[in-house]
Amino acid sequence: MPQIARRLSLPALCAALLALLLLGPAAAKDSALRALTTGDDTRGWEAVGRIDLGGRGFCTGALIAPDLVLTAAHCLYDKTNGQRFEAADMEFLAGWRQGRAAAYRKVRRAVAHPDYIYQTSADLTRVGHDLALLELEQPIRLPSIQPFATDLQPRRGDEVGVVSYAMDRAEAPSLQEYCEVLDRQGEVLVLGCEVDFGASGAPIFSIKDGVARIVSVVSAKAEVEGRPVALGTALAGPLTQLRAVMAGAVLPVSGQVYRRGAGEAGVSGGAKFVRP
Repeated sequence: MPQIARRLSLPALCAALLALLLLGPAAAKDSALRALTTGDDTRGWEAVGRIDLGGRGFCTGALIAPDLVLTAAHCLYDKTNGQRFEAADMEFLAGWRQGRAAAYRKVRRAVAHPDYIYQTSADLTRVGHDLALLELEQPIRLPSIQPFATDLQPRRGDEVGVVSYAMDRAEAPSLQEYCEVLDRQGEVLVLGCEVDFGASGAPIFSIKDGVARIVSVVSAKAEVEGRPVALGTALAGPLTQLRAVMAGAVLPVSGQVYRRGAGEAGVSGGAKFVRP
């Protein structure tokens, strides 16, 4: 499954993570993962699902519209050969739990952020563009599966939560009800959330007045002085740009004009830390 499978030294994570050494006790506020194994457990989270990648792995994604799934850009690539997965080989399993999904949808088109470049070397800046949208062949319009709204990126010290699948919990989602935003640099969030292989693209939520809104997606995991952290892509700017590309807009990308037609697949890539 798409993953980054090596540790980063502290210098490799650069200044964005230096502050973690000063936050010590803050991680004690983070809650433990809780498996969502029953219908009651998963109620309200059915729009989070597993993205199967042609039998060669899986990621996590979430509906943000009846026909749009938000995930990580690096999920669009096969880590074994660096090739793009065909959209036709991808399937979104909404609310996947114990061998059944609340809805099954094939993917018509997969589009990644235009500034994201797939490569195997570690680069923190890649995390800031590690977003992709999957357009489903048919929208999901079921009363029990409501797409999530998105919100502005959280600030340092804010509490967030994450719902994800992973290699040792592939048959049901798990919820970490709250973990802390430890730091932020540009579009990269450093989080105390617990993630593992398969959690790439998992939605990170802010929950206000009982309403969950997506504020980031899981891009990578890293280790700083023996302490695991998650790295997430903030949505405020990158998601707006990604939506524009999906709509066929012309955007400046790395000094060039970039345009994606409606039938094209988009560009994808991966931040290569310890990819979940």
